[in-house]
Amino acid sequence: MESRVDDNTNANPALPPRTPDPAPSDPVRSLSRSKYSDRVLLVSILQRDDLGAGLAGERVVVGGWVKTSKEERKETLATQNLPGMEEKPAPAEVKDTSCAEMFQTRIPIIRTIMKVFGGGGHPVKPRAEGGGAMRQASSPPPPPPPVQSVAFLQVSDGSCIPSLLILVDSSVASLSHLLPTGTSVLIEGLLRQPSTRGKHAIELQAEKVLHIGTVHQESYLLSKKRLPLDSLRSALQFRPRTTTVACVVRIRNAACFASRTFFHDHGFLEVHLPIITTTDGEGQSQKFRVTVLPKRSDVKKGNDVATDAADVSLDVVRASMNEKTKKVEELKRSDSNKEVLVAAIQDLKKVNELAMQLEMKEKKQKDKEVKLSEDYFPDETYLTVSGRLHLQSYACALGQVYSFEPRFRADRTESPKLLAEMWTLEVEMAFSALEDAMKCAEDYLKFLCKWVLDSCPEEMKFIAKRVDKTCTDRLRSAISKPWQKITYSEAIHIWKRQKEKTDIKVELPVSLTDEDLSYLADQIYKSPLIVYNPPKETKPFYARVNDDGVTVSAFDLVLPGVGKIITGTQNEERMDILSNRIKEMGLAREQYEWHLELLKQGAVKSSGFSFSFDIMLLFATGLTDVRDVVPFPRSPGGKVHC
Repeated sequence: MESRVDDNTNANPALPPRTPDPAPSDPVRSLSRSKYSDRVLLVSILQRDDLGAGLAGERVVVGGWVKTSKEERKETLATQNLPGMEEKPAPAEVKDTSCAEMFQTRIPIIRTIMKVFGGGGHPVKPRAEGGGAMRQASSPPPPPPPVQSVAFLQVSDGSCIPSLLILVDSSVASLSHLLPTGTSVLIEGLLRQPSTRGKHAIELQAEKVLHIGTVHQESYLLSKKRLPLDSLRSALQFRPRTTTVACVVRIRNAACFASRTFFHDHGFLEVHLPIITTTDGEGQSQKFRVTVLPKRSDVKKGNDVATDAADVSLDVVRASMNEKTKKVEELKRSDSNKEVLVAAIQDLKKVNELAMQLEMKEKKQKDKEVKLSEDYFPDETYLTVSGRLHLQSYACALGQVYSFEPRFRADRTESPKLLAEMWTLEVEMAFSALEDAMKCAEDYLKFLCKWVLDSCPEEMKFIAKRVDKTCTDRLRSAISKPWQKITYSEAIHIWKRQKEKTDIKVELPVSLTDEDLSYLADQIYKSPLIVYNPPKETKPFYARVNDDGVTVSAFDLVLPGVGKIITGTQNEERMDILSNRIKEMGLAREQYEWHLELLKQGAVKSSGFSFSFDIMLLFATGLTDVRDVVPFPRSPGGKVHC
């Protein structure tokens, strides 16, 4: 961990002076300096090879949040011989008085009796200047000294797992404000070695308390011990203060940096794609529409008339209304039964109501068409589901490109691996085939696993202890074990053999669910699995159709425990076949005219893939719900707390 600290000087802010210091003669004792903050991150103290012991004697400013605390009286500490709490013995008083003087000075009634009987005794000597020998008889007794106590604070700032032990004397600050869990503090003091052995190799003796951010203990959620993760989803603003979530965030940060490092080192350019688009990047996806128009209430359908209005045209209703009106007039002129007339009038009334419903609906539809042209965008626009088509246009000019951004799906399926907003890394490579995309995906994922293991060893140890003891072995296995590659047809046959007892008949084309693919990776191969050449019905319209006309050049990469994490394709570059695919899937051709135009002008063979970044964090940590690895999750039907 020492190398991680030294690689980024800005990660270890320290005290002034803000100008860089000369190279230290003893690098073990020195702290890295920063231009931008007086505060020293605890990672630069506690995750050294010596656990901070070599920094004893350094004066630093640290800040963070109180994890645990306790208060002890100094006299109790003296008997316990706790670190830093040794009290010096009071100096002995100078004996400059006789026994008689002591009686006269300390016992007034004896002095009075001696005067009455003529035994005045020795005169009282005046109080020595600055001596502290004896007090004048008329002086009141001194007040009892205030009770001195010390607060022991375990403070964390989120930069590492360990906490720093800080000792604050009651003469430095009001301890009652410091003790509650969650209190934020900024403290200046001296690092020193504890005088007694314990789990801490270094502690801080506070000299100044520069800031105290108090908490309301009765309403502060984290004042309780060991809360389950699901109980923290209603307090997203506070859960990063927990050790588990803080570890996940640091692992997430390492994985983000590793992703950009891998593609930068392999000559890819990052392209920022639009979040708002008119194109469904995959075809037939659930999309979020973007509009600034006010929300309209649908027509209430609380009775049969309103229900009929949804299926009957206005012209038919008007014709029926004219006929029923004539019939009512005829019944009024004739001597027919009054009950028949009343029934005819009621029937006419219902038809009139239905006509009014339809007229109102028609008027609203016209208003909607008019107002749509007044929307922020004249065409219907959506949040981006996929950026692969947009990336293709840049791959055709720049060769190898990628995008790392959130993608949005309005899918209401309830799943612990699905959110409305999920971070996705997408890759496109010009002049490449399906095999190239599979090789790139495998190399990238192995690089990512190794980076997390090397960069976050302490976090992975904590996750293995608290969440999943197999998480580290799982990452190592993904790096070292050979990956299996099978065709979709082979996957069907293997799955079919495993499911023979259920008498399920399976023939191509068929869509294996994510659970089916996970079963193959978990139970059969017990390693990452690549399944390629699936039926064309299961993949986006732009996947290249194979020579058999049934399958397409695409693949799914499945990881044990989490299922499908990467989907990739070789893209269709043949204009006529792509046009037919758009027609087959019933897509609006006008949405894809810009992409079809790209194929007319120097189209190239290309391939790429989409990587579910948030699902990767489930694989690395062993957590089972994606809401626990995303800082501010947006789940289908879930309340947006912040």
